Amino acid sequence: MDHFPTNWGRPRNEAFDPYATYPIHQRPTTKDTFAEGVQHTQQPIVTGTSVLAIMFKDGIMMAADNLASYGSLARFKDIQRLHPVGTSTVIGASGDMSDFQAIQSLLDEIVTDEFTHQDGHDLGPAEVHEYLSRVMYARRSKVDPLWNSILVGGFRDGKRFLGYVDLLGTTYSSPSIATGYGAYIAIPLLRAAVDGKQDSLSEADARALLHECMRVLFYRDARSLDKYQLATVTAAGVHISDQIQLDTQWSFAEGIRGYGAQTQ
Repeated sequence: MDHFPTNWGRPRNEAFDPYATYPIHQRPTTKDTFAEGVQHTQQPIVTGTSVLAIMFKDGIMMAADNLASYGSLARFKDIQRLHPVGTSTVIGASGDMSDFQAIQSLLDEIVTDEFTHQDGHDLGPAEVHEYLSRVMYARRSKVDPLWNSILVGGFRDGKRFLGYVDLLGTTYSSPSIATGYGAYIAIPLLRAAVDGKQDSLSEADARALLHECMRVLFYRDARSLDKYQLATVTAAGVHISDQIQLDTQWSFAEGIRGYGAQTQ
């Protein structure tokens, strides 16, 4: 019996060897049916969770933890999910990390092309957001989406920009945006503190707000981590912080009743 699936099928010539008597290197060459198959990401595998972003009076601020989960396993704990694009833009991604790496490669290539033109122009946050929306919609239309939700933020020509784009090419802008579980848990906190007040919100207050939201997400989101990074984009440029450790308190769990074994 021939145990090589690529050789199965109806015999086409006299070289057919039903008992596999020929050595492998003497077998007739056949086309590997699987070699040229198009490989699509069928579902996210290694994923990142929430990204939060807000406007403040001097620019925008974005936060994302450093965890990439393999299913429910907290597998990679040092992944940077914030990526600078040029001198005035930063992006943050939820979803599949391999697809995010592909997006990073696309953007880095475009930034390099813009730089080599040496014409004094480069891409700002609005242009990056528009480009990503076209890329995501094109991939969706080919039934081969990039499985990400992306936040694009920046500061250019005295104007702040904050936008969202997902795997379907859906886009919108807002003074406060969150992806993943943060869209349910953090958005109410962000909107109460930011929307309508972004022109008076200081950088220190914005930093404290995102820190508190990341702490709430670590308490509530099973796919989050207690270490995160903060990206700030102002007129001075893009700055991405080192890992920031959350200070958490779990003693309240002793007073919770209604789950698990109870002694009283």
